[in-house]
Amino acid sequence: MKIANEHENQEEEYKAFLKNIRAEKEETSNFAKLLFTIVLAILCAVIVCVTIFENSYIIEKFTTGSTDEASSFAKFYKKEKKNFDVPFSPRRQNILLLGVDSNGTGANIWEGTRSDTIVIVNIDPKTKSINAISIPRDSKVYLPDNKGIQKINSAHALGGIDLVKKTLRETFGIKIDKYIIVHDEAVEKIVDALGGIPIYVEKPMHYNDYAGKLHINLDKGNTVLNGKQAVGYLRYRKDGLGDIGRTQRQQWFMRSLFEKLHSPQVITKIPEVLNICNTYVKTDMSFYELSQYAAFARSVDENKIELATLPGAPNQRGYISYWILDPQKTQQVINRMIYREKPTLDGTKFKAGIMYSPRKEDEAQAMKEKLTELGFEVNMLKITHLSHTRFVANKNDVTVDFLNWLQKKMPELNNMQFIYDPTETFSVGSDFTVVLAEG
Repeated sequence: MKIANEHENQEEEYKAFLKNIRAEKEETSNFAKLLFTIVLAILCAVIVCVTIFENSYIIEKFTTGSTDEASSFAKFYKKEKKNFDVPFSPRRQNILLLGVDSNGTGANIWEGTRSDTIVIVNIDPKTKSINAISIPRDSKVYLPDNKGIQKINSAHALGGIDLVKKTLRETFGIKIDKYIIVHDEAVEKIVDALGGIPIYVEKPMHYNDYAGKLHINLDKGNTVLNGKQAVGYLRYRKDGLGDIGRTQRQQWFMRSLFEKLHSPQVITKIPEVLNICNTYVKTDMSFYELSQYAAFARSVDENKIELATLPGAPNQRGYISYWILDPQKTQQVINRMIYREKPTLDGTKFKAGIMYSPRKEDEAQAMKEKLTELGFEVNMLKITHLSHTRFVANKNDVTVDFLNWLQKKMPELNNMQFIYDPTETFSVGSDFTVVLAEG
């Protein structure tokens, strides 16, 4: 009875959290409704682009050669192993990924555009690992050069890439080595060029914004999203979680897109996607640098990709909605993800948590038994609506290395997306939480 009461209290606390997030109101301007967020999905779109640049020499073969020649080359490509050899520096590097919206003028697509997506990707050539931090677009910051207090997504519109880099350096102490900017129209076109992206839609998504020309009509279940459907899936925010729910969907979409990009059939799409990238992708990297990053991206083990969003809470000031960053936890995320600070383990046994959908109850019970056998204290919580299975680290001491060790003991944890979340949204009173959802 006591345990049941504790679970009920935990679920009530979780519902209270959701209620707080639901209090966040959308901005009322039509311009804000057009903003397009793609976070880590852009990382995958970039991988497509740099792969194209890396293999641009084969375009002539596909445009002039026979289908048999293309098929033969695809088989060869699948077997060939690419190695990553950094030509510029073996040190860790920070790559800035920006997704910018339309300025609506039909003029230069890179001028006066807001960076609706801001992702800092930290790569470590020595460990062949990737850490990625998503910065919520509504984050309230002070922009340099006397631009005043603004949402961080205004930096690109007010001062271009230079002001964005300066803002990140002065606000968070993060120096950007290279940047890649992707226009929002690129994602729809790339998804269509790739023949769609398979994904699990975790809930019915139906929404119409006639002013913003956004129409979403998705049913729950496994499906293959075309370009317009992918845009709708990524932009949907009518689920009580606002931008946080949308950021999570970007992460699920990124994983599906990443898997799609490993398909040898992608090679045959190179000419079409190259034309898209020539128009909608901007970077300060040379072709040679891009080719090396592409090789590195393909060499990274999916189990060594760590994702995080700068923690904070929604706040309404007048008709403007801000994301107020938590200073202490934000610095904690930066220290871990950018500076790769290693925790000093004190030998304390982690507490494990399992959140599960009703249909996953048997699987959750089996996982609890295995974790208990390994000596972990396990808390469990059934939640009616959960989106996507993942492994969430709530404590700084819980690292990817720990998950990799645990995966050797429990193979069912293999290929779970690793999320670092010091806000303990999914903690269940635990140091790490396994979320078992239907998708």
